[in-house]
Amino acid sequence: MAMIQFSISPSTSIRSSPSISGPSAHRIVPSISKEHSFKHFLNSNSKTSCFPVTSKNGNCLAFTVKSSLDTVGPRATVGQVTEVSKDTFWPIVKSAGDKTVVLDMYTQWCGPCKIMAPKFQQLSEKYLDVVFLKLDCNQDNKPLAKELGIRVVPTFKILKDNKVVKEVTGSKFDDLVAAIEAVRSS
Repeated sequence: MAMIQFSISPSTSIRSSPSISGPSAHRIVPSISKEHSFKHFLNSNSKTSCFPVTSKNGNCLAFTVKSSLDTVGPRATVGQVTEVSKDTFWPIVKSAGDKTVVLDMYTQWCGPCKIMAPKFQQLSEKYLDVVFLKLDCNQDNKPLAKELGIRVVPTFKILKDNKVVKEVTGSKFDDLVAAIEAVRSS
């Protein structure tokens, strides 16, 4: 979590490291009261944030701030399941920091994997503090699957601090939810 702080004054100067853009952002500034400061906490996975601004006549205006804190390399998106490969898995896990990471190890031909996929997506939308990844255990990703010790599909690996701390095999949705809850609360 990074804090971005900026100020807007009637002299139309904006002092900040983020770049500010949006429709008619330069026209908003003169209507702001004498000095208006904001503090906003920006998720490191987010590229932009929308800030509400109240002008001196009471109108609510908004503009977008683009963060200069964008990360380079593969990233996971909060609220979605991100497809990973042998090359992107560990960089994403490392960038997750102390967040819980759940990996769905599946194959294209696996019936139970296809049943679990929409349920896994729903979990990613429910637990916004957890990173949800999926790995197709095909020939290209076989080295990573072997490294993680997969024996059956689907297999769900739950990681914390770059280490596998729990595993759920098969299409046991309730067991998966319980494992996620246990790791989140630890």
